Amino acid sequence: MAQKSQGIQTLLEAEKDAAQIIEKARAYRTQRVKDAQSEANVEIEALKKSRAEELEAFESKFAGTESAIQKEIDNDTQAKLAETERAFAEKHDALVKRLVERVSDVDPQAHKNLKKVEA
Repeated sequence: MAQKSQGIQTLLEAEKDAAQIIEKARAYRTQRVKDAQSEANVEIEALKKSRAEELEAFESKFAGTESAIQKEIDNDTQAKLAETERAFAEKHDALVKRLVERVSDVDPQAHKNLKKVEA
């Protein structure tokens, strides 16, 4: 019986050792997951910083172009507006005269669908 007891005791100790090994493995795995997560966060922050710098460089590169294009559009708009105002000033009097003539010179005519009625 002592031998059985000793065998059981050996099995219990082996089970206890296995439980400790499993606990160490779990702790190691948990630590590796935390380390991997922190490394990923560091890489993400570095990538964010890199992309922000690229965006800043792109914006500064094309910011001058945008203002030049806007100035060109403004100048074109002003030129077209000046041309329209000039054409208006040039043709205004003739247009008003023509409208007044059309309104005041009325030539009454019977409608084409009107039929003569004899009394």
